[in-house]
Amino acid sequence: MDPSFDQDIQSPENMIVDPDEYVDPSDNEKDEIAIIDPDEPRPTPADDYEAMTELVLPPLDQQPPILETVHNTWEIKNWHGLSKREHGPIFEAGGYPWRILMFPYGNNTDNVSFYLEHGFEDGKPPDDFVCCLQFGLVLWNKNDPTLYTHHTAHHRFTKDEGDWGFTRFHETRKLFHHVWPGSSPPRVLVENGEANITAYVRVVEDETGVLWHNFANYDSKKETGFVGLKNQGATCYLNSLIQSLYFTNAFRKAVYQIPTQDEDTTTNSAYTLQRLFYQLQSSSTAVSTNELTKSFGWDTKQIFEQQDVQELSRKLMERMEIKMKGTAAENVLPKLFCGKVRTYISCINVDYESRRVEDFWDVQLNVSGNKNIEESFQDYIQVETMDGDNQYFAGENFKLQDAKKGVIFESFPEVLHLQLKRFEYDIERDSMMKVNDRYEFPETFDAAPYLSDDADKSESWVYKLHGVLVHSGDLNAGHYYAFIKPEKDGWFYKYDDDKVTKATMREVLEDNYGGEMPLLNGQVLDASQKPIIRHNSAYMLVYIREARLDEVLFPVTNADTPAHLQRKLEEEAAFKEARRKEREEQHLYLTVRVITSDTYAAHGGHDLTMFDRSHEEDPAAAKSYKLLKKCTIRELINVIGQDTGVDPRRLRVWFMVNRQNKTTRPDTPVMDFNQTIEDAHLKLAGSKTQELRLWAETAETVDSNGDAVWPTYQLAKEGSSPNRSDEIVIFLKWFNVDTQCLVGCGHIYISNQKRVEELAPFILRRMGWPEDTKLKLYEEIKPDMIEPMKAKQSLKAAELQDGDIVCFQKALEKGSEGGTGRGASPDSDVSKSTTSISYSSETPSNGSVPRYQPVKTSDIIEDARQYYDFLRHRRLITFHCHPTRGSKEFNSENCESFTLVLSAKHTYDQVAAKVGEKLDVDPNYIRFWTIAQNTGNPKTAIRRMSNQTLLNMVSTSYATFAGATIRADALYFEVLDISLAELDTKKSMKVSWISEGVTKEEQLDILVPKTGTVDDIVSSVIKKAQLEDEEKGGPIRVYEVHSNKIHKELPRGYPVKDITEYIHIMLERIPEEELAQPNGTQYIYAFHFQGEPNKVHSIPFKFLIVQDEIFSDTKKRLEKRTGIKGKNLDKIKFAVVKRSSYTKPTYLNDDDTLWDMLRDDDDQLGLDHIDKIRNARTGMGDLFLK
Repeated sequence: MDPSFDQDIQSPENMIVDPDEYVDPSDNEKDEIAIIDPDEPRPTPADDYEAMTELVLPPLDQQPPILETVHNTWEIKNWHGLSKREHGPIFEAGGYPWRILMFPYGNNTDNVSFYLEHGFEDGKPPDDFVCCLQFGLVLWNKNDPTLYTHHTAHHRFTKDEGDWGFTRFHETRKLFHHVWPGSSPPRVLVENGEANITAYVRVVEDETGVLWHNFANYDSKKETGFVGLKNQGATCYLNSLIQSLYFTNAFRKAVYQIPTQDEDTTTNSAYTLQRLFYQLQSSSTAVSTNELTKSFGWDTKQIFEQQDVQELSRKLMERMEIKMKGTAAENVLPKLFCGKVRTYISCINVDYESRRVEDFWDVQLNVSGNKNIEESFQDYIQVETMDGDNQYFAGENFKLQDAKKGVIFESFPEVLHLQLKRFEYDIERDSMMKVNDRYEFPETFDAAPYLSDDADKSESWVYKLHGVLVHSGDLNAGHYYAFIKPEKDGWFYKYDDDKVTKATMREVLEDNYGGEMPLLNGQVLDASQKPIIRHNSAYMLVYIREARLDEVLFPVTNADTPAHLQRKLEEEAAFKEARRKEREEQHLYLTVRVITSDTYAAHGGHDLTMFDRSHEEDPAAAKSYKLLKKCTIRELINVIGQDTGVDPRRLRVWFMVNRQNKTTRPDTPVMDFNQTIEDAHLKLAGSKTQELRLWAETAETVDSNGDAVWPTYQLAKEGSSPNRSDEIVIFLKWFNVDTQCLVGCGHIYISNQKRVEELAPFILRRMGWPEDTKLKLYEEIKPDMIEPMKAKQSLKAAELQDGDIVCFQKALEKGSEGGTGRGASPDSDVSKSTTSISYSSETPSNGSVPRYQPVKTSDIIEDARQYYDFLRHRRLITFHCHPTRGSKEFNSENCESFTLVLSAKHTYDQVAAKVGEKLDVDPNYIRFWTIAQNTGNPKTAIRRMSNQTLLNMVSTSYATFAGATIRADALYFEVLDISLAELDTKKSMKVSWISEGVTKEEQLDILVPKTGTVDDIVSSVIKKAQLEDEEKGGPIRVYEVHSNKIHKELPRGYPVKDITEYIHIMLERIPEEELAQPNGTQYIYAFHFQGEPNKVHSIPFKFLIVQDEIFSDTKKRLEKRTGIKGKNLDKIKFAVVKRSSYTKPTYLNDDDTLWDMLRDDDDQLGLDHIDKIRNARTGMGDLFLK
């Protein structure tokens, strides 16, 4: 109800009609009113309370136990004199007070509104108040009780939801002016302002604690003692299986016994399963399966695909069994889950039997055609008689004999997994379908009748139901959850991803049998109505042998958990808690990043430091301190002094500012040591930055008291305004030509009135170099602006200020001398001086890759400006050997990846020279490939061009050409058998070699001359695939294939240059049956499709047509031609299809003649069957665990 309806009325809470129980009269539905027909029995009068109870309170779907049923009538007098909100008399039901709440003129509607609400004093029920009610409200005429209208609902009443009912109970106008049909004399429902309203209340037992629960703020751990598993996307099937295995306590303990202390990484599936089990055991909230799926090697693709649970269970068991070998749990899994089944063939008339005993880990039971487990087991062990043409060959002694063939169980495991075959292949639809037939399974069943006569039956083989894994939905979309009984004599619980609730036996059994939905109140469907089919049904059952319940379900405690696992998880929990607390208190702290003399000395790049890295990973990065905002500058200095080992009295801090040229330099010393770091941050930086950045300066001289003497910004008194001298602080960097690096050399103070050349003595003294050492000086303005300094210019004229950086290097003898000999060298580009190489490009006669023979290598950078340019364009590139194009000498198995420091300006040849030098291979034989960002697979071969640079090779512009985002930090390399120059004369082609009919396809990458013909393609394929030549193996033909259909056959002289990129080339041996045919023999092109001719797949082929051959014989030749045999061939429907993809196929019967069915030269033979390789193409291949 809108609170603005009436400010004088306190609206009830959540006065919303239960949508399952109430129909809006405005939806052209008749009100539930009694209509009197003189030819029919009079309706039940409203004052016949017993009969009305049956009418108003029908059976509930959930069938909860009924605790009490009461009714109470409120006699309403003087309707028009009522206030806007009225309460009826209080009555009791279920031990709680109740009353009717009425809005005579509507609750913000044109309808009278009635609600049922609790009747506690002051409207304040106890905090734990919960009561589940089914209730109905009947408004009736006191003078003629056969005139009434009623509505029914059910609700879980709580402290927060204390009222429920019907906002639009009945249209107000009709109550007073609408004459009700059949009333005699004519009457309205409310006469003379009087009417009765009766509340029928049925109190039902909340067995599970969640009956009609809205699950707002529901706590699984608090309510059930258990927690669920988070769904990562489509991992509900995994969650249900994991919960089932977790509550098989003997399995959980066995997993804990796997030694993982030396392999406690998240790539170890045993360790991640241990972690998951322990978290389920100890966590108070739902647990994530991320670590487990990552250890399986799954990525996003597998996580968002629903996999086969049986296959997952089997592979997980196999993996754990391997991990348990050599441990105390080595034989636990076979003992728990493995039984034995005997397959036998027993002769009827002679004493001869063949038998084979095998292990099984689960039993697959047919659902179709069976009503329950008993029938499925009988179906499983049914005996087949082999007689007539199907007699059994019993060896040379007995020859062909009548025999009985079947299977029988020799033993069942302690924990029996029954896989119900809910998904089957439908031959009519030619696809997999879900079987929704009703199929019953008991809480207890005896497996002894399905055991062999000689099986050990000294103990009972009765099994108790432990788990029911359920699928809700259809084949392509659905949801998985599980019902599990954790304790021998306890309840079943429903495990639905992150939510755990108690369950009734009806929910466990009846609700998961499948089949038709039951009809309530004895309803019967008429002939035009179809039954509603349940879409939730059990697909896997877990039974535990009753005699082994105590051994399988014994309690697992923390004492059974590996100590190292507990310790690590407790440490992680403590760390997470600390991080949580840190986040909560984050607003109280400020991060201070500080540059010190040590960090600057270690810095070898642009500017003074790096703020995007931590000091722990790089000693050149600024130090980081997290301090309370109320901390003072003086306290900060003390912290810095303690950390660096410098007397705090010799320290002062400068505020770092971001200049317009995007550099960060010291600007002003902080003089007020008593201000807080928060005040300093706000005052100097505003609120634009999240951290305070400072430079900690260490004084070089102190006075007699040990206090620092600062060359600039002296204070007459602490806190007073500073007096500024003309000295500025300059940072020095040395470019060491010998070691090819930049080194921070501290800072100096110098008057801005001095000339640039007067910096030299300061530098020489700092470096300890002779006074006659010649220097070159540069100002580092920004990374791409390193300017030479003029010797005679004053520092002020050069616009130097506090925080500027001067880079110096020794002047080389060949350098220019001007002025003081301390000028700058001419401009030089790094790409012009990094590498100068000569090498031979001739291919050796033996075909091996020529070794790289450098004549001259000069990578030395002699000028600071060049080095800065190199730093700006420096790239660390990792090179990997191509995974599929490797040679015998260089392939992904024997060639390790390596990383090189390169310049983005390097040309293709310079990159190849560096890689060639690393591999000791001629660069002319190296080809590079881009790497797809999302898959890590090779994407596109990079063409060798004169203007091609490393930046182009790994940039997004090349990625656009490649059709995908590529990695900017890595490349694949391939060592070719021919030089790149020769490669330019070749055409790279991807072709397919077809063998074993059309069932095997081998994709090959070949190189053929651009001026070549199809003959060259055949020769290259024979060599690449190591095939017999045509003289020995038979002639080969070549097709052009487009969209899985043959486009045309290519003659041997057909030029390679005319074969377009989008055409797929296929090659195969010509079948023997075609070789003997004379010229003029007719052939037809055949292709595969699924359902519709435009949904093509698989390998097309050419097929010989024989005149007057019936199709049943044609299929025998097709079996040989295609290599598709037996049942797989039987599943194929053959059809004649016109060239157009939109015409309907004409399906062939066994007595048809293919020759006669063809009407046009363009007709093709279509093979209509399911695309079995579709899953592989779409990434839905076999489930795997890494």
